[in-house]
Parts: sequence; structure tokens; C-alpha cells
Amino acid sequence: MAQWDVFSSRALEGNSLAVFFDGRGLGDAEMQAIAQEMNLSETTFVLPRDEGTERGVRVRIFTVQEELPFAGHPTLGTAFALRGDSGAKEIVLELNVGKVPVRFEEAAGAPAFGEMTQVDPVFGMQHDREAVARATGVRVEDFDASLPIETVSTGLAYTVVPLKSLAVIQNLRVDMNRASEYLEKTGGKFLYFVARETVDPAARLHARMLFYNGEDPATGSAAGCAAAWMVAHGVAASDERVLIEQGIEMRRPSRIFVRAGFQNPRQNESGNEVRDNRVVNVRVGGNAIEVMRAEVFL
Repeated sequence: MAQWDVFSSRALEGNSLAVFFDGRGLGDAEMQAIAQEMNLSETTFVLPRDEGTERGVRVRIFTVQEELPFAGHPTLGTAFALRGDSGAKEIVLELNVGKVPVRFEEAAGAPAFGEMTQVDPVFGMQHDREAVARATGVRVEDFDASLPIETVSTGLAYTVVPLKSLAVIQNLRVDMNRASEYLEKTGGKFLYFVARETVDPAARLHARMLFYNGEDPATGSAAGCAAAWMVAHGVAASDERVLIEQGIEMRRPSRIFVRAGFQNPRQNESGNEVRDNRVVNVRVGGNAIEVMRAEVFL
């Protein structure tokens, strides 16, 4: 196996991922136990396939508690691990949510950059701020009233919660038990807190994701949902690549680059560009670096 730090080009930053290169012969319970042993946000298991007859690489993703149909940093990190030094322009992973391509960009003097295309977003409910306040313990006045609290899925459903300032998100305290009960009733898997005030002036959002394993340094699946949410509500322009910063409070700074676009851009009779309201083509990218190789004995 190898361990990678994802959404960073520097070791010991970003979000750590354990990748097992040949999971054939392991049962579900063994994969789950190994993920618990790794004690990272996620662990992936590659199930090699016949390249002559099947396109893509089968990959399963486990947290310390459950298998996920999709997650962003495991997808990107596993693609980097499988690419190695091959120089491949694209790696296609077959996840429980379907095929997810990861394309690579390289420039002289810069680390390789990978970008995954997530499944098209599905927008769920917009939430009452007072209900979310009761469920999380966050004060109603600490939400950004100019933007909706909304559930979005690009394979895994996140409820995007905009907060009004950097100070509020940095001092965030959440009642996780009550929040989990609320999410179960409203169709979200996790909460993704964002603020438009950032540490890095180049970033569009500052983000935090708190869940049952603590805090996640970088959440690519949530960032994809946030990309769709940003375009839908005018925080980012269609197809504009913007930076989300995450993990700063944990001293695991992560840089997640996202973009999404409106469907069917076209010109109207006046020559102005108009677009359908449907957001598609969600892409999430960043760097990754290998930090460890090891063997596990069972």
C-alpha cells in the first residue's frame, strides 16, 4: 500500500489517503477493518481488471465506519497513485457511483495537477435557517443570509451551509449528534460549512467539514457540490476555476480547485450569451504527493 497527501503538493499537508493496490481476495469486513486500522478519512482498495476487455479501474472507498459510493480526495489520490510516473493523461476509476475520469495537466517546473469530473449535480432542498440553527447549535445570525443553505449531491449529498465571516467559521462548534439526526431527515450525508471571507485572498471560499471521524482536511466530494452551488447562486461564474481553502484550522492546509458550468450556453437574438439554469460538468482538482509505502500483514 501507499499513503498519499491529497489536495497539496507538499508532504504532511492536505488530506491523507491509504491506497491498497490489489484488494482482490479481501472481503467487505476485512476492507472495513483495514480502513479502521489506517484511521484516515478514507482508504481505497483497487481491484485490478482485464485491461483488454474493460476500460477503467474498479475502486472501493471506505471510511473508518462505512463504505462510500463516492468521495473526492480518495478518487483523486488513487488516480495519482495508479498513474505513478507513467505520464498518463487520464485515469478512469469505476466507483460505486459509476465511472469517474481524472485528467492530468503538467507544466514545466510545476507539480502534476489532476482534475476529476464528477457526476452532474442534483439539487435537493433549501433549508430553513432556524431549523439548521437548532440542529447544529450555530446561531441564526451567524449564517450568511444572502445565500441559501442547500443540499447538493454529485454522488454523495452534502448540505452546504454558508456562514457570514471567517471568524464565525474558524470558531465553529457543532452539535454532531443533533446535526446527524437532522441530516437523516432531510437527505444530506454531511454538512459542509463555507464562508466567502478567506485566509488566502486568492481563494473564493473557506471551508470546513466536521463528521463522525472528527474534521476532514479536504473534502473533494463536498467541494464539487459547493462548485455547483456557487455557480447556481452567482458566487462563481460558469466554468470559472476557483480555489476552495480547507484544513487550515487543523494545520493541514488544502487547496481544492473547482469549476462547474451551466448547460447549453447560446446566444439570444441580441447576441448576448444565455444559459439554461441546469448546472453540469462539475470538476474538482488539485495536487497530490506520495509520502509513504508499506506492507500490511494479515
